[in-house]
Amino acid sequence: MPEFVVKTAGGRYAAVVERGILARTAEFVPVSAGKIFVITTRDVWDAHGAALDAALATKERDVLYFPGGEANKRLSQVEALCDAMLHGGADRSSSVIAFGGGIVGDVGGFVAASYMRGVKVLQIPTTLLAQVDAATGGKTGVNLVGGKNLLGAFHQPHAVLVDPTVLDTLPQREYVAGLYEVIKYGVIQTPWLFDLLEDKRDEVLGRDPDTVDTLIAESVRIKAEVVSADERESGLRRILNFGHTLGHALEAETRYERLLHGEAVGFGMIAATLLAERLGLLDKMSSESIVEVVNDYGPIPSLAGVEAENLCARLFQDKKTIQGKVHFVLPESIGSVVVKSGIDPEEVLHATRDALKRTRQA
Repeated sequence: MPEFVVKTAGGRYAAVVERGILARTAEFVPVSAGKIFVITTRDVWDAHGAALDAALATKERDVLYFPGGEANKRLSQVEALCDAMLHGGADRSSSVIAFGGGIVGDVGGFVAASYMRGVKVLQIPTTLLAQVDAATGGKTGVNLVGGKNLLGAFHQPHAVLVDPTVLDTLPQREYVAGLYEVIKYGVIQTPWLFDLLEDKRDEVLGRDPDTVDTLIAESVRIKAEVVSADERESGLRRILNFGHTLGHALEAETRYERLLHGEAVGFGMIAATLLAERLGLLDKMSSESIVEVVNDYGPIPSLAGVEAENLCARLFQDKKTIQGKVHFVLPESIGSVVVKSGIDPEEVLHATRDALKRTRQA
């Protein structure tokens, strides 16, 4: 299985995609590391903790539990975890292992970035969404009531270990939520990946090992390449936000309780696609293809009661909004996107209304 190198101003690290790599975790712990603190959730530890514990048998370690869920992705949890590390004897030589889904990765990474002004973190993602997207790139953070990931830091991991075998215990809804992020990669850069998702839906949903490995490897390759070119999202990295602008607004509007992150991104991709079509950036056939593929992996939970006007009002609270300008990542074709700002709010509102009607819902 492949290994992808992420190169940033602070150094370089590997994102390794390999079945069974969980058993080799100790090889990737920093040589000078002191005590290890594994931040995880109880369900992940119940499913895979024995394997990680065995892999770290020669290391001094503590397991710290995070309650999980977007509603708990708050600064108070970061403080509680840092307190637990302090009482557990953590010092500047200590390392964090973020062992779980994207939320655990964000929170665990932020703990590592914050504790004693920064200790090393090893990301071991256990959901498809985290494996293909969240674990690589160094973005860490927590939510405010008014918006997603508004408190955080860039803190690149020491390494990212992606073991596709851990997905065997992942609930189907969580698995499908990750597929929306894979669709994103197909639209922003890799047409053959989009075609695979379109043509091999049964194999994808059935978790055919070869197909899953291909989806993950190509997604990680793109993420590593983009982050290496633009670590702090000043230019190229913005393309990774396709679907996230209105997706984040939808998560906040539903108080992080109704949808998984990937499901909200699915809605956001449909809205961005329809907006691109309205603006004449994307032809109708390509627009229909994107909407159809996103809906083919639905439905997402009902969006009853969600108003387009409220979603659009929330756009100005998003961290990607700069000096009052909302930035949208819009497809020009399948495999190419452009970042646009200064779009007529009425056009955004119309596209959002259309997306609420055309997104397949339970």
